[in-house]
Amino acid sequence: MKKRLFACIALVIAGGLFITACSENSDKQVINVPISSLDDLYTLFDKYQYTDQQWTEGNHEIPRMTFAGVGEKWAESSKNLPVQTKKMVFFRLMAPLALMANEQILAERKIVKTSPLNSEKLRDLALKYKVIDDQTKQIDENARKTLLKRVDILPPSLVLAQAAEESGWATSRFTLEGNAFFGQWDFTGKGMKPLAQRSELGNYGVARFDSPLASVEAYMLNVNSNNAYQSLRTLRSKLRAEKKSITGYLLAGTLHNYSERGQAYIDGIRAMISHNKLQQIDKAHLAKEPLIHLINE
Repeated sequence: MKKRLFACIALVIAGGLFITACSENSDKQVINVPISSLDDLYTLFDKYQYTDQQWTEGNHEIPRMTFAGVGEKWAESSKNLPVQTKKMVFFRLMAPLALMANEQILAERKIVKTSPLNSEKLRDLALKYKVIDDQTKQIDENARKTLLKRVDILPPSLVLAQAAEESGWATSRFTLEGNAFFGQWDFTGKGMKPLAQRSELGNYGVARFDSPLASVEAYMLNVNSNNAYQSLRTLRSKLRAEKKSITGYLLAGTLHNYSERGQAYIDGIRAMISHNKLQQIDKAHLAKEPLIHLINE
């Protein structure tokens, strides 16, 4: 099992998925690790206990790891990988991004909970999450309550399932060209143009991002602030108030507005979570070690 995992990671590096540090984590110490052989990968992943065997034994710690983008070679080489191998590689690389994005959200949530109402940081978050639309507006306790419903995590199982669905397992043109893992629209005129546009929607495209991590963060902000996903936030708040688990399977049931496919889309995301046992990833936590920067030699 372990050798199969590491062989797959080696194929990813050779096939165009380059793992590297991203600017979002520039404040963290980075460990530069050159990879020139499969044995190097064995040593690295054994050291950070990121193997199927150790997960089965109950170690759900995931190393801090991110990659700069998806190369075109991945889209080609992934066609020749066994389906389960391709899935495993995708989920292994995306899981740390989901956890790091949630970590940032929890830090923001702490600010929302503890800051005085006249705090500049609190006002900035109210603007970011679209609770207010003007820097001069006053924040009251009702606004704080609204913010707490918005500044909250999304289960990694949901993040990974939607990323796989929307990016075609990191093989779509938009993912390759602009790190677009979630198919978010851009109406500024700077987005990547679909091959066929619907004129009634105006000048739109698919949003591009500097890194996969930035794509995950933008997706979470969209779900946490867009009126289209109010029902997700209401359910999540209810589950939290009742001290029940906030699961991707449950929250997926509120995503009627994420796709024109409606219920069929929800059924597909739930099937993705169940079939691939992604709910297990909701148990994971980030390691305290610095960010790992793998260099393909």
